[in-house]
Amino acid sequence: MVRKFCVGGNWKMNGDKATITEICKNLSSGLDPNTEVVVGVPAPYLQFAKSLLPASIGVAGQNCYKVAKGAFTGEISPAMLKDVGADWVIIGHSERRTIFGEKDDLIAEKVAHALAEGLKVIACIGETLEEREAGQTETVVFRQTKALAGAIKDWTNVVIAYEPVWAIGTGKTASPEQAQEVHQALRKWISGNVSADVAEAVRIQYGGSVTAGNCRELAAKPDIDGFLVGGASLKPEFKDIVNARQ
Repeated sequence: MVRKFCVGGNWKMNGDKATITEICKNLSSGLDPNTEVVVGVPAPYLQFAKSLLPASIGVAGQNCYKVAKGAFTGEISPAMLKDVGADWVIIGHSERRTIFGEKDDLIAEKVAHALAEGLKVIACIGETLEEREAGQTETVVFRQTKALAGAIKDWTNVVIAYEPVWAIGTGKTASPEQAQEVHQALRKWISGNVSADVAEAVRIQYGGSVTAGNCRELAAKPDIDGFLVGGASLKPEFKDIVNARQ
């Protein structure tokens, strides 16, 4: 099976109407048609970005809650994201886990609800520097993936993003060999614990200081099916990252 390359741009808490207009203009042409592109937009600007982007580019919320509505001040539901034109949501990003204390079980519940509401999900996993140095990388990412697997009935609309926390925004990047090693191990775990068909079909993105300079070497690895890009997605070089397989 040929898995369609998928590149996500996570704008995080950045942007205003002027800069978003420029970003969207840059993405309006010159992208590899064989790559699926999704941008994670701050909630107040979801509808604005959707109105400026080509229809071929997916728009994602950066987070959502596990229920449809209720007394949850400051939260956003999948139904709300859909109502303003989003078709994806990013769940379980390391910043949600480490800064806001989200645990595996909550992230799994969010993923299950988002999928049930008809959103596609980029589900994030990854280890800290301390965990990697302690030789715990596989233990951590398998644990996180196990929680997701318990909540996912149909993997069709799920993309996994492996993001080593120590490489996010630090300028440090897992080498292509390190990234491939984890992606391959993840696919093997999914094959043994979910199904061989899901393992073959599911796309696993790499995230963590991806740039125009290192994206092609990463993209050449057989188990790297795309990227989830942070800071570089706000810059013109994001187009080069999208086109990493051209």
